[in-house]
Amino acid sequence: MTDVVNRQILLASRPDGAPTPDNFSLVERPVPEPGDGEFLCRIVYTSIDPYMRGRMSDAKSYTAPTAIGAVMGGGSVGQVVASRVDGFAAGDFVLTYNGWQEYAVNRPKGVRKLDPAAAPISTALGVLGMPGMTAYAGLLEIGKPADGETLVVAAASGPVGGTVGQIAKIKGCRAVGVAGGAEKCAFVTGELGFDACVDHRSADFAERLAAACPDGIDIYFENVSGHVFDAVFPLLNPFARIPVCGLIARYNATEPPPGPDRLPMLFRDVLTKKLTIRGFIVTDFHARQADFLRDVGRWIGEGRIRYREDIVEGLENTPDAFIGLLGGGNFGQLLARRDPWPTEPAVRRQRDGSFPRVPVLAPGLRGN
Repeated sequence: MTDVVNRQILLASRPDGAPTPDNFSLVERPVPEPGDGEFLCRIVYTSIDPYMRGRMSDAKSYTAPTAIGAVMGGGSVGQVVASRVDGFAAGDFVLTYNGWQEYAVNRPKGVRKLDPAAAPISTALGVLGMPGMTAYAGLLEIGKPADGETLVVAAASGPVGGTVGQIAKIKGCRAVGVAGGAEKCAFVTGELGFDACVDHRSADFAERLAAACPDGIDIYFENVSGHVFDAVFPLLNPFARIPVCGLIARYNATEPPPGPDRLPMLFRDVLTKKLTIRGFIVTDFHARQADFLRDVGRWIGEGRIRYREDIVEGLENTPDAFIGLLGGGNFGQLLARRDPWPTEPAVRRQRDGSFPRVPVLAPGLRGN
């Protein structure tokens, strides 16, 4: 493939606070050749997720940081273009972890083959991928929803939060979402079927959340932290469970939040209300992946789980989209799509933005 180049987005420097375009660099390199036992992918979709902000930092964490000068890591869906290994042939679609680039060589271990006839291949990075699995495992294993309970989830219009609330409804819970802006709140209640959604940007957010949860909160799925958690905290019922998935409000912080010190109050309630607070990483529950694919795949087919994708056209726009994501600029699972791309059935409509954005809704919800 000497006439084709592999464009890659590298981590150029570590951000101090919020990332900027200067923290990334776009380079062109030769397309790699697969060796024995390997196959070459042409990447079609690249996932853009909040956790990537942590990988840009060299602070101690649950996994190694992205090295300066390395390709930004992340989930990707690709199409095999050349193979030197049994079981993978040109034309196959696969889920890999190739990050922000256009071509990559892989070995079979850890790669999942995809069936475009079963579901749009993009869903392997969203509702049927890591975000969906995060919602499924975190809610069922830690949240343990029971019929009649009240669940609150932050970032409810996003891929994790939206799936959490819909699974909670399936399990018989009252689902209350928290989202930023009237459009997102309307989507959460009107399209995803939540019982209520509260705009965290409203001046009386805490009062509105309390009104939406007259019987208190039994499960709070934490994606955000900050002032959302401050409003949730007084409403927690005895024996409430808090799966801690993300803290996006703090990802760009360079110093501790201002006082007062709330830690003594938090631990007092952990003790007196018998609260369960547990952080988790999706790989903690890898053993549940087959259950997840079976259950969520069935619920999507039955129309009980719906999803939305926010697609950015072109690898070069990935850094700007990522920076916007950290400020709440996405609406659904954020993906970068290579152009041109393999034909996939979908009805799409253009959305205004500083670069091309295409929201894609689940079957039955597609725009005109």
